[in-house]
Amino acid sequence: MTRPPDESDEIEAFLRRAEREFGRRPDLAENTPPPPPRPAIPRPVVTYSLLWIIGIVYLLSCVLSGSFFQPTLSVLVVLGAKVNERIATGEVWRLLTATVLHANLIHIFFNGYALSVLGPETERFYGHVRFLVLYFLSGVGGSIASYAFSPAPAVGASGAIFGLIGGLGMFYYLNRQVLGQFGQDQVRGIVAIAVINLLIGFAAQGVIDNWGHLGGLVSGVLVSLALSPRLTIDSRFFPPLLIRRFPRQGWLWVTAFTLGMMVLVRLVQPA
Repeated sequence: MTRPPDESDEIEAFLRRAEREFGRRPDLAENTPPPPPRPAIPRPVVTYSLLWIIGIVYLLSCVLSGSFFQPTLSVLVVLGAKVNERIATGEVWRLLTATVLHANLIHIFFNGYALSVLGPETERFYGHVRFLVLYFLSGVGGSIASYAFSPAPAVGASGAIFGLIGGLGMFYYLNRQVLGQFGQDQVRGIVAIAVINLLIGFAAQGVIDNWGHLGGLVSGVLVSLALSPRLTIDSRFFPPLLIRRFPRQGWLWVTAFTLGMMVLVRLVQPA
């Protein structure tokens, strides 16, 4: 005959299964705090909104140009393309508006695809507002670099997208100890993507504004140092909780960075 398992047997079986699965036994002390409710994964509404904005602006430029495949340069200039001479005379808003314009159907397809791939993951890590700030400051940073080093008119969200690459890479780099091998692999993969795309840009000078890409990447890295969440593990709970915290002075550093960009535009002599 066998005796039926009692409650202590069931608890011990659970502890053994947990130890095999997670590598440690959970703490069942009565003073263990209950785990907080896990927040739902937010939808990347900012990414979707940006995709709609650049799509609508592209359709508008096509309608005004009378061509679906390639808007005319004159229309792009009217809508806010980066034109060094006009920025130098005071139209600094072009540094921002140029990031929502695109030169042709292939251009917007590749940038839209890159945003749809990088945007949701970055937005979930940073949150809606920080993601939006990272995106637009990176785009403006790319426009400033293009303004300083490239005399040709330019449009496109590429600088902002390279900023997302920098922001995503810095998130994994800053949290590589917590995320372990996965985080380290992500850092290496993102660095490889950035280097390959920059090399392609330098190989296609005259077609691709690589200064805008480089400026967006550097801006994204700098902004993410202030805004990227830092992850810690709270081992009081079982399974352990991953806690996301943001730097206390992050917004102060972002404000300083923005003011520095405004001063830089006034000091830089356009190419």
